[in-house]
Amino acid sequence: QVHLIESGGGLVQAGGSLRLSCAASGRTFSRYSLGWFRQAPGKEREFVAAISRSGGTTDYADSVKGRFTISRDNAENTVYLQMNSLKPEDTAVYYCAANRATIATATYDIDYWGNGTLVTVSS
Repeated sequence: QVHLIESGGGLVQAGGSLRLSCAASGRTFSRYSLGWFRQAPGKEREFVAAISRSGGTTDYADSVKGRFTISRDNAENTVYLQMNSLKPEDTAVYYCAANRATIATATYDIDYWGNGTLVTVSS
């Protein structure tokens, strides 16, 4: 069992930056690939970024490539999402996700979800 708790969301102006954090419980953190998904009002949850168990492989949605960076600290049981050059269309609830296998970009492959943190980007 893995419990995920996100933090770092908030209100930011377009062009600004935020860093999301996701702290995980459990001693098996390094066995999980981790990721971030987001869900805007009235839309389905979508993939944002993911990182492999070792941190050596990452994947990003086309919409955030070059602006967002995912990283993890296995010693601290934490995964981060650095978001730069934010746009109003990035407004959403951001969810931390964990899965036992390789990087997952589909919601149905995720084993554990956090409760989400709201990011609002004003124009």
